[in-house]
Amino acid sequence: MSNNKQYVKIDDEKSTFHVSRSAFVEESVWKDEYEKIFDKCWLYLGHESEVKKKGDFVTRTVANRNIILTRDAKGNLNALLNTCPHRGATVCRESSGNKKNFQCFYHGWVFGCDGKLKNQPGSESYGSDFNEDGQSDLAHVPKFDVYAGFCFISFDPDIIPLPDYLAGAKDYLDLISNHSESGMGIVDGSQEYAIRANWKLLVENSIDGYHAVTTHASYLDYLMNTNGGLTDVALEGSSYDLGNGHAVLEYSAPWGRPVAQWIPLFGEEGKKEMQGIYDRLVELHGEERAQRIANKNRNLLIFPNLVINDIMAVTVRTFYPAEPGYMLVNGWALAPNEETEWARKYRLYNFLEFLGPGGFATPDDVEALEACQTGYRNFKLVEWNDISKGMGLETPSYDDELQMRVFWSQWNKYMSEDA
Repeated sequence: MSNNKQYVKIDDEKSTFHVSRSAFVEESVWKDEYEKIFDKCWLYLGHESEVKKKGDFVTRTVANRNIILTRDAKGNLNALLNTCPHRGATVCRESSGNKKNFQCFYHGWVFGCDGKLKNQPGSESYGSDFNEDGQSDLAHVPKFDVYAGFCFISFDPDIIPLPDYLAGAKDYLDLISNHSESGMGIVDGSQEYAIRANWKLLVENSIDGYHAVTTHASYLDYLMNTNGGLTDVALEGSSYDLGNGHAVLEYSAPWGRPVAQWIPLFGEEGKKEMQGIYDRLVELHGEERAQRIANKNRNLLIFPNLVINDIMAVTVRTFYPAEPGYMLVNGWALAPNEETEWARKYRLYNFLEFLGPGGFATPDDVEALEACQTGYRNFKLVEWNDISKGMGLETPSYDDELQMRVFWSQWNKYMSEDA
């Protein structure tokens, strides 16, 4: 880092791992993160299901850059920088839709869904070989690739291939894609909100099994006091280092999952439906994988800031810092492309009940993260966060802190490299 300050302190002999609270508050750190992490990693853009038909598009802001994800006339996916090559105006100003062409409102230049310049007013005033080199087409993001339906981009033209970058996270993306033979798709709509806390606090929280029993005690009590509660299924499981800064918790839990984990709240109709889904999973993937898909929950982090919670519902979430103590969050629900009205009803109920901004979990988590950010005002007097739980254990539990250490080790690696 530019100031050569130590932000991560590891003592393997004593099994301690500490992170400086200044990493959450210093403006220089926040600025370096965009240059050294967000400009250098593979970042989630969207899901291929959001652009099913030719001409479909969605626009997103990824690491402060405006991007258009399109499916062009040949059926190919494209990630385009949403800025006119002529004078720089934002070309597509809608969040989603279907178009044959994009027209810049400023001077009227027209581009295809593949980014190619198709027309421009006053074209007779340009040279005959104008744009022969394609410099006046919409620019493509330097790197774009898709894995298991998840679309990623990178602003680093020299980054390693996406499958290599994903490392052990590929198996978990495959598991999610295996929920349904019809494929998985983003449910219409998104959740957008802000948290007055540093983005790395949400990374930690998203893969932190340690806080569940205390922070979300009201939700666990609710489960046990409704006929949907499963008193014989505990929160238990393990955490895993997936390589390249990615990590996951995989565990059992007392809530129902429309994939195939029945609870009494689902009723007898639901029981039959769940059994049918499970039998089909066994047929397609075998007993062991079917059990894992149906009965295990996963909180997956793909470094630096993609979180996929495959729990009582499936949520896809990204978040970017607008300043050291303020982040913008985007979340989407993921579901089988084809499922019954009954299953979709309970899936979305689960999603909103726990994962939505007004659910059991998110308000509690937001309060906790903002309380941490407030506490960091004392960082010069109480400098170090401790994330040593489970350090040195051969098989860390889901409520140990291996996964946070995985993230911080990778964060420290990127931030310590010269730009």
